[in-house]
Amino acid sequence: MENIVVTRMEENMIGECVDLFISTFSREPWNDVYESREQVREFFKNHFANNYFLGYVISINGKIKGLCIGMKKPWIKGLEYYIDEFCIDYSLQGKGIGSKFIKEIEIAIRKEGLNGIILNTEKEFPAFQFYKKNGFKDFGDLVIMGK
Repeated sequence: MENIVVTRMEENMIGECVDLFISTFSREPWNDVYESREQVREFFKNHFANNYFLGYVISINGKIKGLCIGMKKPWIKGLEYYIDEFCIDYSLQGKGIGSKFIKEIEIAIRKEGLNGIILNTEKEFPAFQFYKKNGFKDFGDLVIMGK
């Protein structure tokens, strides 16, 4: 029987999280290319340096198989949890691990006093349907902009 545990992400987990992140997002449908492993490591370290950082991992039999990098985001109605990155080991996608992970995160953030979860995703990626299946709503009039 598998031992599945969801815990807060800690700095000593960065190495394992970096490997999972690169392994997952360098594949279809994302096909991300990274300059180096150190570039991704710095990404994680910068998140940890943010005083609003809040991250979680899901481990199966002691190995990190999913991660959620986010932050507490101030809002008029209190703090929300903003998910910046969420991934499940590529070989475990579609097996219910991500849904279990999201449910456990929802329980954890309520205990932290956060009011909800927000995130950005692309409609063409499988993540969009995953989030909808797990109760997230599409705010069709929202636009993401950058400069």
